[in-house]
Amino acid sequence: MAIPRPQKRAARLEETPVLAKRRKPIPHDFVLEALDGISTETRPMFGCLAIYVGNKIVLILRDKGGGDVDNGVWLATTEPHHASLRREFPNMRSIRIFGPKVTGWQVLPADAPDFEESALRACELVIARDPRIGKVPASRK
Repeated sequence: MAIPRPQKRAARLEETPVLAKRRKPIPHDFVLEALDGISTETRPMFGCLAIYVGNKIVLILRDKGGGDVDNGVWLATTEPHHASLRREFPNMRSIRIFGPKVTGWQVLPADAPDFEESALRACELVIARDPRIGKVPASRK
């Protein structure tokens, strides 16, 4: 003879706890607001937020806290454009996290006195499709 077992009751949807993944706040969100007039795509990247326009990565927003020297807005560019961009952004410098070598990535440091003004100017260049900012990642070529 079969042993009677208690019936399991299916949990109703409203009784099921929802465990939503907690999202980090968007660093320097005023940048996204400034780019609101153009079609952008954002993706998390290395604990930061990458911004794409079309198939080009143009900016990365980074705020790791603790006064990290590479916090700010990263510009995707190439070395031949550094000098002309530095004339527009005097506080722009190479990303330090990648070591002493010069890379295409340049940062507008969050601790610079002109950070917000520079970041908004960079947004204007992105909107104007300035060829000095943006590059197609190898994964999208």
